[in-house]
Amino acid sequence: MALPIALGMLLQTLYYVVDLYFVAQLGDAALAGVGAAGNLFFIVLALTQVIGVGTVALVSQAVGRQDRADANHVFNQSILLAALCAALTLAGGYGLAAPYMRTVGADTASTEAGVTFLVWFVPGLALQFALVVMGSALRGTGIVKPTMAVQAATVLLNTVLAPVLIAGWGTGKPMGVAGAGLASTLAVGAGVVLLGIYYARLEHYVRFDPAQLAPRLATWRRMLDIGLPAGGEFVLMAVYIGLVYWIIRDFGAAAQAGFGIGSRVMQAIFLPALALSFAAAPLAGQNYGARLPARVRETFRVCATASCAVMAALTLFCQWRGEALVRLFTADAEVIAFGADYLRIISWNFIAAGLIFSASSLFQGLGNTWPSLAASSTRLVLFAAPAVWLSAQGGFRLAEVWHLSVATNVAQAAISLALLYREFRRKL
Repeated sequence: MALPIALGMLLQTLYYVVDLYFVAQLGDAALAGVGAAGNLFFIVLALTQVIGVGTVALVSQAVGRQDRADANHVFNQSILLAALCAALTLAGGYGLAAPYMRTVGADTASTEAGVTFLVWFVPGLALQFALVVMGSALRGTGIVKPTMAVQAATVLLNTVLAPVLIAGWGTGKPMGVAGAGLASTLAVGAGVVLLGIYYARLEHYVRFDPAQLAPRLATWRRMLDIGLPAGGEFVLMAVYIGLVYWIIRDFGAAAQAGFGIGSRVMQAIFLPALALSFAAAPLAGQNYGARLPARVRETFRVCATASCAVMAALTLFCQWRGEALVRLFTADAEVIAFGADYLRIISWNFIAAGLIFSASSLFQGLGNTWPSLAASSTRLVLFAAPAVWLSAQGGFRLAEVWHLSVATNVAQAAISLALLYREFRRKL
């Protein structure tokens, strides 16, 4: 399961890599603005995870129990929740775009670029809910290839649209950062249509059923009890990234651009471990629903071992050629220096991140994601206050923040493992 998931996630990441490449040609202000604005994606990602993780957990457990009726009920209720969240995203996105960018923007030009990008990107964020819910239901049943195929089609579309809309290739009318947002929105919209067609024509285990779209608060509580903590983790991630942008704003647009590139590269690097954890969650849920505790433990052992091995190799690569990864997106020496230094230091937490992803996937499969949120919250508390204090000291250097991030990530991994083994003792 992990291979097609990894391919799908790689293609998803290419959305942002393609946009990042063409936006980088517009200058540091545009790059910094789009990078800071893109942090709102984590807020939306948090909301999609609330529904998506709850859907995967409950559908996979229903599959394990061979309860198709409950799996279909959960799927249709998740569609209803997705529609409500999409409406909230549109309202909140347009209402908060300008205040948010005024808070984190390094300068006026960066702020304006971020707001312009969001005006065109917010509809795409709203459409993410339908895409995630349909993909999550399929993953809960153990099917991942259709989602990957749809993501491939949307990335190809985005790759074609990005230079046309951003740089004006073939039209002579470049839209700049607005084109980056519009390209992603159109691509996501196409993905929703394609996956909807797959459900209508080919999917048989879970199906759209208008009769089951009436709100069922008991089902919503089941989903939210699992999904809210998982979504909360992405909110904490957004808070972390927003805090970093706020701390480094005095270093200028080059520093924010370097961090933006470095963090996007890191997201791509995390794909193998994330794919393994995304595959582990439904497998753990199905075996837990089927009352096979030994296979639940084995799922974690395989996932954690493979994740650590992959992340160790990627750590060595970043130590060796981290600067080359940043050079793929910019020729600005100052931006490259900031981004390369970030990757060189932050790569020391890759193995810990692999363990965190593996533990989180098992919490999802077992239907209790609160321990994972507790570990993430502890990490943010350990990071935030010292980071703000360090930034106020004379001679403050960004490397101090990156080292602090590594230390707190290792602490989160230790807490996650301790809580997971406690969960094993309780439920297995």
